[in-house]
Amino acid sequence: MARKQHTRNATGPQGPSQRQLRAGELIRHALVDVLRENEIHDEVLTGVSLTVTEVRMSPDLRHATVFVEPLGAGVTTADTNGLEDDVEKALNEHAKFVRGLLGRRIDMKYTPELRFLHDKSFNAAHAMDQLFSDPRIQADLQRKDEPQED
Repeated sequence: MARKQHTRNATGPQGPSQRQLRAGELIRHALVDVLRENEIHDEVLTGVSLTVTEVRMSPDLRHATVFVEPLGAGVTTADTNGLEDDVEKALNEHAKFVRGLLGRRIDMKYTPELRFLHDKSFNAAHAMDQLFSDPRIQADLQRKDEPQED
């Protein structure tokens, strides 16, 4: 009797597997420790605190896209404001070094190659906040809350 092979439902786009999600969280937690404890010798990264917001793993777990946000990015008075691209570039230049440090902290068959990206979701959330605080949008929202008369 032949076993039926498990196939994914091909009705639409699939999200990451549980395995990818677990590996991503493992990498994220280890990267936080690596970035906090080990100083990367780069002028751009000196004194910059980073938030690792998410790690997305490839299906074979050999590549990781690391989303980072410099602390204070987007705040006009912060030292890191406007340096997001420079921080991203500096991290990518030191990705192999960080990968080496990461390999000592995780128990995986392969230490994934790292690619750092600036997490733009904070910028999108800020833009949405500004949109919702617009007086015209507030007026529309208040009109919808009023009871409709028939």
